[in-house]
Amino acid sequence: MFLTGPVAVISGEEDSASPLHHVNHGIISPCSLDAGPDAVVIGMTRIPVVENPQYFRHGHNCNKPATYVQHVKRRDIVLKRELGEGAFGKVFLAECYNLSPTKDKMLVVVKTLKDPTLAARKDFQREAELLTNLQHEHIVKFYGVCVDGDPLIMVFEYMKHGDLNKFLRAHGPDAMILVDGQPLQSNGELGLSQMLHIATQIASGMVYLATQHFVHRDLATRNCLVGNGLLVKIGDFGMSRDIYSTDYYRVGGQTMLPIRWMAPESIMYRKFSTESDVWSFGVILWEIFTYGKQPWYQLANNEVIECIMQGRVLERPRICPKEVYDIMLGCWQREPQQRLNIKDIQKILYAMGKATPVYLDILG
Repeated sequence: MFLTGPVAVISGEEDSASPLHHVNHGIISPCSLDAGPDAVVIGMTRIPVVENPQYFRHGHNCNKPATYVQHVKRRDIVLKRELGEGAFGKVFLAECYNLSPTKDKMLVVVKTLKDPTLAARKDFQREAELLTNLQHEHIVKFYGVCVDGDPLIMVFEYMKHGDLNKFLRAHGPDAMILVDGQPLQSNGELGLSQMLHIATQIASGMVYLATQHFVHRDLATRNCLVGNGLLVKIGDFGMSRDIYSTDYYRVGGQTMLPIRWMAPESIMYRKFSTESDVWSFGVILWEIFTYGKQPWYQLANNEVIECIMQGRVLERPRICPKEVYDIMLGCWQREPQQRLNIKDIQKILYAMGKATPVYLDILG
């Protein structure tokens, strides 16, 4: 799965001293987040590495002091059940001891790397350093690594309610719950204030990524996770290409692109930037306000590309206030520099969240 996915689903500015990294990892060279199709190779062809232990590649400043990555002892990790599998290895729910000073043990998600080559091991270390440096309340927390023996392991926080797409579908008008095998209408439908709260948190995580000079390249509700109290964070464990395979369009046998979430310049020229992430955020908003529908669900992949290239945009969801749809339209401006700034988006959404009772009255 990951072997053929869009590599480095987050790409940042990167020193490209190693030709191996440059060719195989879709990494963008230092001066250009808008590298053209020749400079950005998406799709890893040779090494089954953790090209996306979560979603990030190297940051802006290549002269940072060395990062200390926390090491977790293998005996402190107790695997509970398998959550999924990809080209990199398996993902498990686990209990971890001695991780938190306040708790004896805690639930975590561990991602394993099987049969690592030397290059894969180097990559693993590099990714771990990178993830250690990314600390934000709306980015899934990375705890550390276990490298004494095989497989190599990365340890992440556990988010109780799983991915946001699944969560939206489970809390929509069509969600059914089964009691003794009989369907009952679920009454856990999300309201406007909750939708705005979800969107504001994702925008907050994106503001942080932008300040760190990171470009995500695969922002979608399937790559956000939900915890207790409707806490939402950006981060995935690299399984969405398996579980949500219809969200990706296979190009040229290898590359799988999430075209329904991609800006025109990303589809046409493989140009990825903070602005193309903003385009994807507009699609995330649309997903939230449709309770997790697939964008352009009525169209085939090649028709979606045609639509986007013609300048067509997704229609306003039925329950979406005009003000929210205006944000979507601001994200979907054809020219990247014309799009709304992610900081401004976060401020607008936050202000709307504080004023939701008015909107709720309007919606009846």
